Amino acid sequence: MRRVMGIETEFGLTRPGDPHASAVHLSGLVVRAYASGAGPGRALQSGAGWDYADETPLRDARGYEMARALADLSQLTDLDDPATANSVLSNGARLYVDHAHPEYSSPEVLTPRQIVVWDRAGEELMLQAVHTLAQGGEQVRLYKNNVDGKGASYGTHENYLVPRQVPFLAIAAGLLPFFVARQVMCGAGRVGIGQFSQEPGFQISQRADYMEASIGLETTLKRPIVNTRDEPHATGEKHRRLHVIVGDANLCDVANLLKMGSTSLVLGLIEAGLAPELELADPVTAIREISHDPSLRHTVELVDGRTMSALDILAVYREAIEAHVGDAADADTREVLDLWDGVTGDLAIDPLRCAGRVDWATKLAVLEGYRRRDGLQWDDPRLAAIDIQWSDIDPARGLAARMRASGRLTNLVTPDEVAAAVINPPEGTRAWFRGQCVSRFTGQVRAASWDSVVFEPATGQRGLRRVQLPEPELGSRADIGALLDSVEGVEDLLAHLVSPEG
Repeated sequence: MRRVMGIETEFGLTRPGDPHASAVHLSGLVVRAYASGAGPGRALQSGAGWDYADETPLRDARGYEMARALADLSQLTDLDDPATANSVLSNGARLYVDHAHPEYSSPEVLTPRQIVVWDRAGEELMLQAVHTLAQGGEQVRLYKNNVDGKGASYGTHENYLVPRQVPFLAIAAGLLPFFVARQVMCGAGRVGIGQFSQEPGFQISQRADYMEASIGLETTLKRPIVNTRDEPHATGEKHRRLHVIVGDANLCDVANLLKMGSTSLVLGLIEAGLAPELELADPVTAIREISHDPSLRHTVELVDGRTMSALDILAVYREAIEAHVGDAADADTREVLDLWDGVTGDLAIDPLRCAGRVDWATKLAVLEGYRRRDGLQWDDPRLAAIDIQWSDIDPARGLAARMRASGRLTNLVTPDEVAAAVINPPEGTRAWFRGQCVSRFTGQVRAASWDSVVFEPATGQRGLRRVQLPEPELGSRADIGALLDSVEGVEDLLAHLVSPEG
């Protein structure tokens, strides 16, 4: 189960009473509000930014690189736009404007439970930004979701480090059936069928209707179930970063842990050459059809002529994982497997038994309550409004946030753990070094990225100094904590880390 992983969430946002407000402008306000209001040493301020030197957004894992002239502007994520806000935080995360959304990219962690902690920290610091804006008279609402109900979708992207030696096409083949089925455990639920909610109804996933290809490089158009971006943010000869764009944003801890943990275990099967031999006849159609059936009875066709439900597919993967790990499963692995068994067992009986653990089932239970009380049909705009209100991160308005506060969502982590993760980085990866540099040397960190920190030495010394961190598990507290505690400042640190030639 131990694997370097992270999660990125683009938040939806609105300004109440102003439907024509610029989303880019509002997103910049949110990012700058957190950076200015979080306190000393909590975030890099304006003037510092992201180090784009090692970004390769057009390199394809299938062995080629797209020409920049052919790429959509949204794919050119290696361009620095000084008009938008960008910050690196003391907890090792990145907070910035991604197109028209404020995005929180978590620090690298090693376990699914840590993902839940630092992802929840992203919700909390976004809420702090909203409160900072409100104190200045600016009203902004943020939503942890993936659709606006009007045809637009924005991402919650997962990232997993895998060995470069594993052929990418083997990864894609092993993941496609799993990703099509996985949504029943971790879909966020959505009112409306189709990209523009043109048909009434309720479906399991917010992203399924926006998947238009089985495999591909794009992330904002012609979205693929398996993304091929080959941008490792690590030593490229050793590592591959699997960039997953098919998942939903989760507000239920159990679903979030299952999303990341189950995927990591399936990757372990693929790395061992033990992935189940399943091939869907039409993965794009299958992911939509499964999403459109909350009863979970729909079956999809395989190339060999068999038909299987999502739960059937998950059962095949679950059996293969048990055979692979057996009694050697550590505590983190066993937690994922136990939750997997509990959730899929209850889904098979009645999906509403998973209320409090699985987002779509919880949301469906709430919506069915409104439907019974008020006699609402699925095309009633009040249900669509409730769907949006569900994902508002402010506990004063957000339905999921209220349910979490009242104990109606199963909490796997404590408020104290989340509060600590807003400020502090995880200790087991290079995120610890990055976050500690932000908190200890804020004024002299000019930029950072996942694999670098760029310092500006004291006045009188020429040039910027770039410390590279190509190995995600180096730069941890155990690795470099004693050195950081011993140095007297940036110049002393650089004397230990950077050669005289720079």
